[in-house]
Amino acid sequence: MSFNILIADPLSEEGLQPLQDAENMNLVIETNLSPEELESRIGDFDGLLVRSQTQVTRNIIQKAKNLKIIGRAGVGVDNIDLDAATENGIIVVNAPNGNTNSAAEHTMAMIMSLSRKIPQAYYALKNHQWDRKKYVGVELKNKTLGIVGLGRIGTEVASRAKGQRMDVMAYDPFLTEEKADKMGIRYGSIEDVLKEADFITVHTPLLKETKHLINAEAFQQMKPGVQIVNCARGGIIDEEALYNAIVDKKVAGAALDVFEEEPFHDNKLLELPEVFATPHLGASTIEAQENVAIDVCQDVIGFLMGDLVRNPVNLPSVPNDIMSKIEPYFNLAEKLGSFLIHLTDEVVEEVNIYYAGDLSEVEVAPLTRNTVKGLLTRHLGDHVNDVNALYLAKRKGININENKTSRTRGFTNLLTVEVKTATETRSVAGTLLNGLGPRIVKVDKYSVDVTPEDHIVVIYHQDQPGVIGRMGSILAQHHINIATMQVDRVGIGGEAIMMLKVDRHMEQKELDELKSLEEIHEVTAIDL
Repeated sequence: MSFNILIADPLSEEGLQPLQDAENMNLVIETNLSPEELESRIGDFDGLLVRSQTQVTRNIIQKAKNLKIIGRAGVGVDNIDLDAATENGIIVVNAPNGNTNSAAEHTMAMIMSLSRKIPQAYYALKNHQWDRKKYVGVELKNKTLGIVGLGRIGTEVASRAKGQRMDVMAYDPFLTEEKADKMGIRYGSIEDVLKEADFITVHTPLLKETKHLINAEAFQQMKPGVQIVNCARGGIIDEEALYNAIVDKKVAGAALDVFEEEPFHDNKLLELPEVFATPHLGASTIEAQENVAIDVCQDVIGFLMGDLVRNPVNLPSVPNDIMSKIEPYFNLAEKLGSFLIHLTDEVVEEVNIYYAGDLSEVEVAPLTRNTVKGLLTRHLGDHVNDVNALYLAKRKGININENKTSRTRGFTNLLTVEVKTATETRSVAGTLLNGLGPRIVKVDKYSVDVTPEDHIVVIYHQDQPGVIGRMGSILAQHHINIATMQVDRVGIGGEAIMMLKVDRHMEQKELDELKSLEEIHEVTAIDL
C-alpha cells in the first residue's frame, strides 16, 4: 500500500530524505497554496507536512477525507486546528527537539558576544572608529551564569557554560539539589539566581506566571553590572524595565533574540549602545531546519506503517464505549491537577491518582494523562498536552502512579490526586454531581464543595473568632467581592480551611496583606 504526502511549506531537502527513501511514500511538493487551493487538493492525501506558513484550518481538515496525520516541522502547532484534527481522527505530530542544539549555541554566542562587546566593536570599525579601550570586555571563566528554566535548551546551555569554566546556577520548578549535583551545577531559587549571577539567561515558556518574570523588582535584586540574555520568548523580560535598568547602569548589557512584539519597526532598546539583538534566529540553522524535518518525517512514516509516534500533540483515539464513560471527567481531571499544583512550590517527586466507584471499572489512562497535563501546565504551558504529559513527567523525574479502589466515601465516583515532595504531601479530590457538574469535595484533610473554575482563594488558618471578619474587611478595602465561601476545620480552635470564590484575580500584595493576619498560615490564589 502506498501513501500520498503533501509538503505544503518549504522544508529542508535533506530533511525530507526519509520520505524520499521510503518506497511506499509518494511525495508532492506544492508550497504557497492559497487556502482555497489547499482545500481543493487536500482530499487526495494521507499525510500533510507544514511549517508555520500554512494555516491548517477546520475547513481544510473537514475536506481532508483521507488525511491520517499532520506533521509540523517545528515546535509550535498554533497554525493547526488541533480540535478539528482530533475530532476527525487525525493525529498531529511536531518536532520539539530538533532545534535544541541550535538554540543553545545561539545563546552561548550571545553570551560570549556580550562579554567581549563584539557587535559594538564591529559596528565601530564599520564606522571607521578604532577604539580598543572602549571595548574592553570580561572573561567568562569563574563568572556565574544564572539560568532561569532548565528544560532541554537550558540544560544544553549549562553544559556549554561549564565548558567555558563558568559557575552555573540554575532555577527550574522541577529542579532539585540532587539533580543539580548530578549535572555539576548549583541549585538555587529564582531569588538566588538573580542575586548571584553575573550573566542571566532565560529559557522558560511564556506563561501567565512567566510574563515579565524579569521585571523592575527582579532587576533591583541583581548585581550591578549584570548582563542579560533572552533567546527564549519575548515577554519573559519586561522590556521597559530592562531599558530603565540599563539607563540606570544596573545592567551592563543585554543580548536579545526575541521581543514582545515581532516583527517590529522600532524598539527603543536598540537605541542603547549596551544592547545588541538578532531577529529571532535561535532555530535558524541549516542543521536545525534539517533535524525538525527529519524528526517529523520519521513520525509520519512510522505512524502510516503502524508504529507509535514519538512526538504526538493531540489526543489519540479511544474506543467509543470507553470514551462515553470517561469523557465527562476530562475537565474535572485537568482542573484537579491545575488546582493541586498551586498548593506547593516545592519540586513534585511523585503523583498518585486514585479512581473510585464506577471509574475503577474502566480504562482511565486518558484521565491520568489529563490530570498530569493539568499539573504540568503551570510551569510548561502549551508545551504539555494530553499525549506527551506522561513522557514529560517522566523526563522531569516525577513518578506517576495510577490506583483503583472501591472506596468512594459516599460518592458514585471519586477522583483523588495526591502529590508528594521531599517534605510534604498535598491532595485534592473531586467528583461530578448530577445536574451540578464538577466539584472539588476535599482539599488535604478538609471537606469542601467548590466548583473548580474562575478565581479561587485557599486560606489555611487557625479556627478562632473574628478571622473571617478581618479577612473580609481586607478584601472589602481592595474592592474584592466574595461570591461563595466554604469553611471546614479539624476541631474547635484547631486548624481550618477557607475556600473563597472571588470576582477577580488577586494580586500578590493583596495576598500578602491577608497573610499578615496572625491566625492565617497560608494563602494561595488559583485561577482556573
